[in-house]
Amino acid sequence: MTILITGGAGFIGSTLADKLLSMGKKVAVVDNFNDYYDSEIKENNVKSNLNNLQYKLYRGDICNRELMRQIFSENKISTVVHIAARAGVRPSLEDPLEYVRSNIEGSVNILENMKNFGVKKLVFASSSSVYGNCSAEKFSENLKVTEPISPYAATKSACEQFIYTYSKLYGINAVCLRFFTVYGPKQRPDLAIRKFIELINNDEAIPVYGDGTTMRDYTYIDDIVDGIIKSINYNKTQYEIINLGGGNPVTLNEMIETIEQVLNKKAKINRLPMQAGDVNKTVSDISKAKNLLGYNPKISFMEGVQKFVDWKTCEDMKIENQIYNNV
Repeated sequence: MTILITGGAGFIGSTLADKLLSMGKKVAVVDNFNDYYDSEIKENNVKSNLNNLQYKLYRGDICNRELMRQIFSENKISTVVHIAARAGVRPSLEDPLEYVRSNIEGSVNILENMKNFGVKKLVFASSSSVYGNCSAEKFSENLKVTEPISPYAATKSACEQFIYTYSKLYGINAVCLRFFTVYGPKQRPDLAIRKFIELINNDEAIPVYGDGTTMRDYTYIDDIVDGIIKSINYNKTQYEIINLGGGNPVTLNEMIETIEQVLNKKAKINRLPMQAGDVNKTVSDISKAKNLLGYNPKISFMEGVQKFVDWKTCEDMKIENQIYNNV
């Protein structure tokens, strides 16, 4: 049986694919390699698996009905891990219609194919952004999420509701995972930790929106992948929404200080006003994940930043060697 990963060439999807393949699982991946960021990054994410007989890559859009029917008909799919989405809170303010098309229409297309082909297991990548500017000390799954402050967040909340509907109507066993600020090797170049590390290393100023007191519950990629795999295996209830966070949120100022410490280099800071769509804090209550999944994040923020820097250094050395060898 095959596990289908949508968005499987991206940061989280490709890391999950690598892990599942190492466990002996059969994996199919669909990704449209869009231009949200340099598509060459995604090409590098998948290239090591292209000759693996347990791995199959489909290049295309999850909104493409014919393509998705083809994928479901060509593979004996046991589980769908649906990660594909138009990403980014701030860009969603500029082009909300594309976010509705990709995130909502694409998700319903997947659900329709699951219904039509009798696939009964779904793990969906939702987001902590659905909580909006929540005032609670910790964000628990039983809080109402009726006040999203970006189109991106609204699409994720809508997808959770569509999944609930299909779960109840067609017996799909679904887990919606609300990810809290995922970081680590392969991280997208537009995300803060990678962007800040690259700018500081290049002696360029980092853009800091607000006074630095905004707080994020950073979650290392290996912990996220562990939570996804545990969700694939979870079957005690039919539909669940579960937070996956690191459990120890840090402020923006603390994040910068940690990067400075790991790099042993001081950051140049360009202070800017808060941007529309940004939330003040994300603080995960992960007690449900611990109770239902046995989820237990292991990587501290300092350790995670160090791991990312080590990975980035290795990647930069590979690029330098390729350039040198091609001269």
